[in-house]
Amino acid sequence: MTPLVVAAVLVAAVTHATWNAIAHHIKDQLLSFTLISGGGAVIGGVAALFVPVPAAGAWPYLIASAALHIGYYALLMRSFALGDFGQMYPIARGTAPLAVTLLAALFLDEIPAAPQLAGVAVACAGLTGLALWGIRGSGRRPDWPALLAALGTGLAIAAYTVVDGMGARASGSPLGYIAWLMVLQGLVIPAYALCRRGPSSLAADLPPHATRGLLGAALSVAAYALVLWAQTQAPLAPVAALRESSVIVGAAIGTVFFKERFGTPRIAAATLMAIGIGLMLTTG
Repeated sequence: MTPLVVAAVLVAAVTHATWNAIAHHIKDQLLSFTLISGGGAVIGGVAALFVPVPAAGAWPYLIASAALHIGYYALLMRSFALGDFGQMYPIARGTAPLAVTLLAALFLDEIPAAPQLAGVAVACAGLTGLALWGIRGSGRRPDWPALLAALGTGLAIAAYTVVDGMGARASGSPLGYIAWLMVLQGLVIPAYALCRRGPSSLAADLPPHATRGLLGAALSVAAYALVLWAQTQAPLAPVAALRESSVIVGAAIGTVFFKERFGTPRIAAATLMAIGIGLMLTTG
């Protein structure tokens, strides 16, 4: 990857961890994701007026990705509702590059070099450490529903990452692709919230969180636009691996802002994840 691509993905990683922290901070997760996904749809709709329409070959990928993103949002809301941000976020994001490596090899014939495969193994060890961190306190069992929701989120991320990598390459315009993706996926959660809460209740509940939620929407769109562009410039596996360096940022945010303990196990797990990511970025 070129320095420009690396810089773009690193900015996306920090931005992504930030909007996830914003989403977690709004305790009502349905309101949180209504604002973020609905705000993303508005941003995408405006952007679609000024960017090229994706090529015809990209539309099947757009539709599939929109469906996968809706599943991802549902799983992410569930994992945030069940567990700590600093635990759920690293597990969800840490699962993705491992699965992307396998899916990219299967569907795009992007076979990682030996050091990158070693990176997958090391990152798996880090992921296992993060999962084991869920055992907190003497005799306390892991919170399996939270862990399973986070792992499901990671698999959804891997699926839409590969679909979007192929779609962005086929679109002729990564900006056009991200704009229409935001429109297609962004209206479902607000529509669900409207049906579940009712117009009057939703109108009363949204304003206190509007500023924070819409900021999260803008950061979400910016982060994924940078990643989609990077996926048109480099193989999917190293881009996904570098993007998930956001797990380190997420762990730090959880500690500083949510007062979640960091602890020796998480330090060790984060170190292994970082080493694994570094290995996956090597070229041979």
